[in-house]
Amino acid sequence: MSFPLLTATAVLPAIGAIATAAVPAARRTAAKWLALLVSLATLALAITVLVRFDPDGDRYQLTESHAWIADFGVRYELGVDGIGVALLALTALLIPFIILAGWHDADPLETGSKRWRPTQGFFALILAVEAMVIISFEATDVFLFYIFFEAMLIPMYFLIGGFGDRAHAGSDEHAAAQRSYAAVKFLLYNLVGGLIMLAAVIGLYVVAGNFSLQEIAEARANGSLHMATNTERWLFLGFFFAFAVKAPLWPLHTWLPNAMGEATAPVAVLITAVVDKVGTFAMLRFCLQLFPEASKWATPVILVLAVISIIYGALLAVGQRDIKRLVAYASISHFGFIIMGIFAMTSQGQSGATLYMVNHGISTAALMLVAGFLISRRGSRLIADYGGVQKVAPVLAGTFLIGGLATLSLPGLAPFVSEFLVLVGTFARYPAIGIIATFGIVLAALYTLVLYQRTMTGPVKQEVSAMPDLRARELVVVAPLVVLLIFLGVYPKPVTDIVNPAVKSTMSDVHKKDPKPEVEAAK
Repeated sequence: MSFPLLTATAVLPAIGAIATAAVPAARRTAAKWLALLVSLATLALAITVLVRFDPDGDRYQLTESHAWIADFGVRYELGVDGIGVALLALTALLIPFIILAGWHDADPLETGSKRWRPTQGFFALILAVEAMVIISFEATDVFLFYIFFEAMLIPMYFLIGGFGDRAHAGSDEHAAAQRSYAAVKFLLYNLVGGLIMLAAVIGLYVVAGNFSLQEIAEARANGSLHMATNTERWLFLGFFFAFAVKAPLWPLHTWLPNAMGEATAPVAVLITAVVDKVGTFAMLRFCLQLFPEASKWATPVILVLAVISIIYGALLAVGQRDIKRLVAYASISHFGFIIMGIFAMTSQGQSGATLYMVNHGISTAALMLVAGFLISRRGSRLIADYGGVQKVAPVLAGTFLIGGLATLSLPGLAPFVSEFLVLVGTFARYPAIGIIATFGIVLAALYTLVLYQRTMTGPVKQEVSAMPDLRARELVVVAPLVVLLIFLGVYPKPVTDIVNPAVKSTMSDVHKKDPKPEVEAAK
């Protein structure tokens, strides 16, 4: 039997989470280093998966399949396609930076405070989330996917509610109440989505007789499994609703600004750059592959919702006074682009959407983590409390600017290529949608540059006059992300070569071909 590489990538952080939580309370630093080493070892395994993956090979590779709950047709089945392997690598890449950035976020507060926070628990929960997200990207059994799709809510709930942002205006009691509200809202929204999906998962089993994604998709393709039109549509809606909550898509988005605003900056990155990607990934893997006709039926409405997300999220980002909530609303706008690219049903749109998931993860991590370093120095999330930071902390301001420019998809930085592909792919089939979505780019430039102007330029405020620049640990976090943003902005081919064959297979699932350009022949 070959080495179960995919299982190892998920089991290693799970074991690491247990070991980190078991470290004695007095050995907080040891717990941090253990969590970091486990995350680096997981990254090494993810790189091995990436190297062994052949983009021109079978659709699902490194597969594992074992009987689990045989009476109900549930199997432990894993496999990765190009989309899954790209997002697995993104997750494994970001977790070490998240751990390093949050190195002191769960240290005990001042003596006498009632808000003592166990360091070991903080890092153990991060590793637990990593394990569950990774196996979600690998699962090819629908029931197995559902279990971890829901289970990741538990550690995320405690990370938001138990380890919230210290830079909170108001008393300790008020801050705790806000964190609790954000955590409960996050949990309730996603639980409702998950319960609706559970009904659809059961319905799928009744229709198909098993939970194997590959077997169901093959049966649908060769005609041996037929779903009534209404049945397929209802099942699609059950799956899509849960994924739209996780993504998040307007109007199911309202939990995200609260969660990101109240969480620490590293946990906010974990939410939007890692966990939320499971929702958009699942739209490609499950919605389009299992319910191709229903996906095409729902496309017009989904595209309208995606465009609303793009414009709505950008408009609310323009009006924000809180730095972290601004980044949260910007992410809602970006997820609108990703979902629009998926349901444009073109190869450019879906390749761009997958590339956007990767690039958004890197750019949001860079911007939010630098914002976290900024907030930890000043002790405030309010934009109005800053000014002139670039004169006292030029490296911090410079990296903040690069993260912001990546967020507005400046040419030469990674998100530009993916956003361009999404818009081209959408315009080819739905020109009106593509034109309206383009206004989101203008608004992105507005909220990003205004944010930079108000925080980094102008007279130096007294409260930031002694602000230190980025320290060595913080540079280790930010510098690789900046390098990746520039590298993938100039040369995205390593990622597109991996995802394009998987996108081609997805296009075949929904029986769609790219529209031919309507160009008048030269005379």
